[in-house]
Amino acid sequence: MIKGAIFDMDGTLLDSMYIWNHIASDYLKKHGVRPRADLDEKVSRMTLSQAAAYIKETYVIERTEDQIVSDVNEIVADFYRYRAEPKDGIRELLAFLQKKGVRMCVATVSHPSLATAALERCGLDAYFVRILTCNEVGHGKDEPFLYRECQKILGTKKEETLVFEDALHALQTAGKDGFMTVGIFDASEPCQKEMQESADLYLTDFRDLERVRERFFEADM
Repeated sequence: MIKGAIFDMDGTLLDSMYIWNHIASDYLKKHGVRPRADLDEKVSRMTLSQAAAYIKETYVIERTEDQIVSDVNEIVADFYRYRAEPKDGIRELLAFLQKKGVRMCVATVSHPSLATAALERCGLDAYFVRILTCNEVGHGKDEPFLYRECQKILGTKKEETLVFEDALHALQTAGKDGFMTVGIFDASEPCQKEMQESADLYLTDFRDLERVRERFFEADM
């Protein structure tokens, strides 16, 4: 029986992943530095602090790691506070899970204040008991620590906890650690076939609520 759910934010709860796709290379260009072609892909699995450290180590830029993190958060702040929108059907899914008594948590790479601002403006914050970030835990989503901390907060077992993710590496991290996983389509993730193969359930659209009900709550129908 499902008792807990952990949601990624960018690309899962919010249609916001595109804001991060080229932010590292755009940031360097803004500072007059030519990025390597593989930069954005290299930092895509890193926390913001890890990405800042990588940029500082790899490129000649007169900014400290903390300044780089602050700069990037300032760039995306306006987007989260005023423009980021929920994915279609997510409100209905969250309401359904809440009605079923499922406790929910957000696991995100984004800054907590920006995540909170976006979710509050979109009216989604009330569904979650906590927003937890990679920086708070000190690990990215290529390791399971963030999901484990969310699980502790929820007070659930892994086998009764769903992890909703739009990124393949994050989905696989959670699945390999024993969580039930739901893969969510987002155009920023090129490996959709692998997402389908890796997830316990794969959704192209949150409005397909019936598949969630049938897969995880059939006994309650």
